[in-house]
Amino acid sequence: MARSLHSPHLPPPEPGPANLRAVGKLFPYLWEFRGRVIFAFALLVGAKVASVMVPLVLKDIIDALDKSHASLVLPLSLIIIYGMLRFASTTFSDLRDIVFGKVTQRAMRRVSMALFQHLHALSLRFHLERQTGGITRDIERGARAISSLVGYLLFRITPTVLEVLMVAVILFVKLDWVFGLITLATLITYITLTITITEWRTQFVRKANALDSEAYGRAIDSLLNYETVKYFVNEKYEAQRYDGSLAAYEEAALQSQRSMGFLNAAQAGTIAIGVTLMVIRAAEGVVDGTLTLGDLVMVNAFLIQMFQPLSFLGVMYREIKQSVTDVERMFTLLHRPLEVRDATDAHPLHISAGKVEFEQVNFAYNEDRPILHNISFTIPAGKTVAAVGASGAGKSTLARLLFRFYDVKSGSIRIDGQDLRHVTQESLRSAIGVVPQDTVLFNDTIYYNIAYGHPAATRDDVISAARAAHILHFVESLPQGWDTVVGERGLKLSGGEKQRVAIARTLLKDPAILILDEATSALDTKTEKAIQAELLEIARSRTSLIIAHRLSTIVEADEILVFESGHIVERGKHPALLEKQGVYAAMWALQQQTEEATLQS
Repeated sequence: MARSLHSPHLPPPEPGPANLRAVGKLFPYLWEFRGRVIFAFALLVGAKVASVMVPLVLKDIIDALDKSHASLVLPLSLIIIYGMLRFASTTFSDLRDIVFGKVTQRAMRRVSMALFQHLHALSLRFHLERQTGGITRDIERGARAISSLVGYLLFRITPTVLEVLMVAVILFVKLDWVFGLITLATLITYITLTITITEWRTQFVRKANALDSEAYGRAIDSLLNYETVKYFVNEKYEAQRYDGSLAAYEEAALQSQRSMGFLNAAQAGTIAIGVTLMVIRAAEGVVDGTLTLGDLVMVNAFLIQMFQPLSFLGVMYREIKQSVTDVERMFTLLHRPLEVRDATDAHPLHISAGKVEFEQVNFAYNEDRPILHNISFTIPAGKTVAAVGASGAGKSTLARLLFRFYDVKSGSIRIDGQDLRHVTQESLRSAIGVVPQDTVLFNDTIYYNIAYGHPAATRDDVISAARAAHILHFVESLPQGWDTVVGERGLKLSGGEKQRVAIARTLLKDPAILILDEATSALDTKTEKAIQAELLEIARSRTSLIIAHRLSTIVEADEILVFESGHIVERGKHPALLEKQGVYAAMWALQQQTEEATLQS
C-alpha cells in the first residue's frame, strides 16, 4: 500500500500556480498600513538607484585619476559623492526594514489571531479527527512563512530584478548593445533554469515537509498518551513507529538536498558564463581604445554588484515557493468551512423558563451509521430528565446536540420555543453548563481551572463553588493550595479530583440548563453520594439532563429515558419503570447484583 505523503489533518495544497493565491490572501493584511508600504517601497527604489549610481561614479573617479592632468579637486568631490551614495544605499535599506517591520509583524499577528479564532469555531468533528502535532507544525510554519514571503518577494526579488534591468539599460546606453544583451540573456537564462529546476524539485520539498509534520504529529501523539504507552510496555514499538517516520523524512530530505545541489551547479555555471563574456568584451574594448579603464572597472563593479544578489535568487525563489506552500496550507485551514455556523438572522437565546424540547430528532455522525432515530421528549422548566442505556445507545449524543456541537439531520431541538439553529452559538452555550465524563483541565493552577467557568468571578465565588463540589478541603490541604499546577490535561490529579474541579467550574458558571454526562463516574462511592446529593439539589433549581450509567444516581429524576440502539424504548419515573419489568428493570437488577458482589468481596 502506497504511503500517504500528506498529513491526515489537512488536504494537500493545490499544486502549481494555484498556490500563488496565498500572496493575494495576504494583501488585505498588509494594506492596512498602506502608507508604510508605499513609503517602504519608495525607500527600496531610492536604495537601488543609489546602489546603481555607485559604479558610475567609480568609473569617473578611475578615469579622472588616469589622466595626466587630473586635479585633486574633481576626484575628491567624486569620492565624497561615492561615499554618500554608499551610505544612502545602506541607510535607505535599513530605514525600509524599520518602516516595514510593523506591517509584517501586524500581518503575522492578525493572521495568527484569525486562525486561532477559526480553530475554535470549527466543529467538534474536526477536533476529534485532527492530529494536534501536525496542525501545530502547519501553523508554526505558516506564521513564519508570512515574514519570509513578504521579505523575499518585496525586498529581495523585486529590487534584484529592478537593479538588473537598470544595469542592462545603463550598459546599453553608455557602452554598447552587446553588454545589455549579455546581461539580459544571463538574467533570463538564470531565471528560466531556476524556475524549471525548482518546480521539478518542489515535489521533494513537499514530500519532506509532509513527512516532517507526520513525524512531529506522531511524536506529540505518543507523548500525550504517555501512560497508555507505559500500560502496554510499548516504548520500543512507539520508538520504531517514530523512527519509521524519521527514516521516510530522511530519504525525502536527501532527495531535496541532492536536487538543490544540482540547481546550485546550474546557477553557478550560468553566472560564470555571463561574467566571463562581459569581462572579455570590456577587456577587448580597453585594448582597442573604445573603452576606458574606468569602463572596465565599472563593468566589473556592476557584475559584482548585480550577480551577488542574483546568486541568491535561486535560494530566494525556493524560499518563496516553500513559504507560499506553507502559507497556503495555513489559509487552507483558515478557510476550512464551518460545519456549525450561526444563521444570518440568528438572535441571542432568551431564557424565560428553560424548557427543552427534542422533536422527532434524527442524527448520524456518518451517513451510513445512524445514531438517533426519531427522538422526541421534553424537559420541563426546572425539571430533571435522565438518559440511560448501554454504551453506544446515543445518550451522550443528546448532550452534543443540545450544546450544538453538531446540528440535527432532521427534526428540531428548542429551548423555550426557540430552535437552536436560529439562535447564536455564544448565547446558547452561555446558558448551558456541562460536566463531562472525561474531564480535561488546562496545564495551570487549580484556581485558574475552576475560575475558568466564569473568569470575572470573585475569589469568594470560586471558593464557594469549590465548597459545593466538595473539593475545597482537598485544595486547602495541598502544599501549594490554590496555586497547585494540575499538569498537562490535569494528569497530576486523580480522576475523582479532576471530576470535582469540573463540577466546581460548572457550578461557578451558574447555567440555566445543566448537563451531567456521567458526572460522578470517576468518584468513589462515598464522595459520589455526597456530590450527587449536592448536584441533585442544584438541579432542582434549573432544567437538567443527566446522562448516567449508574442507575442509582438518577432514581429521583422526574423522568428517565431508556435508550437502546438510538431509540427510546422506555420512559417514566424510577418506580414505574421497575414495575414494567422491562429493559430498565433488567439493568437495575444487574447493577444491584454487581454492587452486592462488590461489597461482599
